[in-house]
Amino acid sequence: MKIAVASDEKTFLTDFVIEELKRRGHEVIPLGPLAGESLPWTLASEKLADMVASGQADEGVLFCYTGTGASIAANKVPGIRAALCADAQTARGARWWNDANVLVMSLRATSPEVAKEILDAWFSEQVREEEKPIIRQLADIEARHRQTG
Repeated sequence: MKIAVASDEKTFLTDFVIEELKRRGHEVIPLGPLAGESLPWTLASEKLADMVASGQADEGVLFCYTGTGASIAANKVPGIRAALCADAQTARGARWWNDANVLVMSLRATSPEVAKEILDAWFSEQVREEEKPIIRQLADIEARHRQTG
């Protein structure tokens, strides 16, 4: 799977997650400071979200200090369902109930051990069939607001 990874800064956690994704057999596409490019979290988040929405990447992993801003920025891009996950159970639910396609983690609050647990949950779960009508409702909401926005 091709996974875009972006952050507003390169840290021990971003390096750990990139190596963990590669170890799991994923092709990693680093963006922003992770690729040597100076970008604020807003633009790094948008760049990652554009890659996922356009199909250039299958999924994304995104970081910022709290994770909140990166989540908000990514979710501005149509087709993105970015989920800020602080633990494995939240990551599991984001996939199961929300069909999340961008995983967001806090640089401040996520340890490598917790990040590994989050990745385990993220990649072990997928949207359940009975949740797909709800995901279509999310797409309908997005479409209505695109028309009026």
